[in-house]
Amino acid sequence: MIFETEYVKILNKIDLISPSKYGSTRNYVDGAVTYISPYISRGMLSTRQIFVSLATKGFTWQEVRYLVQQLAWREYFQRIWQAKKEAINFDIKQPQTNIAHKYIPTAIVNAKTGINAIDKAIHLLYQTGYMHNHLRLYVASVACNIGLSYWQLPAKWMYFHLLDADWASNACSWQWVCGAFSAKKYYANQDNIHKYTLDTQKNTFLDTSYEALPLQPIPSTLIDVADIELKTILPKNQPIQIILQQPIFVYNVYQLDPEWRKNEIANRILLLEPSHFEKYPMSAKTIDFIIALSKNIKGIQILVSEFADFKTKYASCKIVFKEHPLFQHYEGMCDARDWMCESVQGYHHSFFNFWKKCEPMLIQDFDCLKTNKDGFQE
Repeated sequence: MIFETEYVKILNKIDLISPSKYGSTRNYVDGAVTYISPYISRGMLSTRQIFVSLATKGFTWQEVRYLVQQLAWREYFQRIWQAKKEAINFDIKQPQTNIAHKYIPTAIVNAKTGINAIDKAIHLLYQTGYMHNHLRLYVASVACNIGLSYWQLPAKWMYFHLLDADWASNACSWQWVCGAFSAKKYYANQDNIHKYTLDTQKNTFLDTSYEALPLQPIPSTLIDVADIELKTILPKNQPIQIILQQPIFVYNVYQLDPEWRKNEIANRILLLEPSHFEKYPMSAKTIDFIIALSKNIKGIQILVSEFADFKTKYASCKIVFKEHPLFQHYEGMCDARDWMCESVQGYHHSFFNFWKKCEPMLIQDFDCLKTNKDGFQE
């Protein structure tokens, strides 16, 4: 499994999306998933961009509805992040219950849980930086609801290895699984795993009824735990050239859009802040992927520095950046991100409350875009 880093090839991936097949098969490991999540997370593609593409290809709303709803989940998590800010790092709705420790089972780290489908998925994560969304739920459930780990460290472990690492989606999803952001905990038994992974394994600690799963003791394979160290290796600084008469456009790991202000004359800097990666570490594979993606931005230079030091050094320059919850400390001109549902903002207690507000506007927008094939509304 290879994730392209050339912008033209990434755009081609949008054209290959089959929304109807996606809707009917996405939960299966061999389903018609899009594999575009790393590019959305890195800010190369926006949910709006994909929505417009679908609307102008002649699909009906019913064909695209499920895929658009999944894109809306991503926006929902981002809105929660905007509203909650640092509080997203802690239990959002209520405390996670039935916790044995705040570590991670070594069996998960070593891909030796004894559940074949899960262990294969962890190996694939290490090799490629990708894990199917359904397997992510399985891993989180085993870690938190079977192994009784507090969600934070296992969530950081998964985030560390994912090319599509997005802390909003990651933190909210782990909390949804463990019951800190949902009405009940998510469990999957061996029959469920068989259905969606085509695996036939028997006699595991998940090979039981849903009623029995919460009642069993921690399986022996999940008892040993570790307080793992996740450390980011950043590139060594190379000399950069700043033309003081020009503005500085600041990019980061969540904003690598090659189209952003591309026709304007400016200094373009990919800023990698050590303090950011101390709090939200990423693997060397993910950093390499980010740097490769950044090469699509003409004239980009990479700088490892704190924003405050960078701003002090270039105080005479106008600084421009895109809004993101993790970079509220940036100072300068802030551009908005592209959203499907720009007007539906703030914290919503549930996704379906959020979706209820979004869908009517999306349908209207979709119909308008279909009528105007050039992608612009009248």
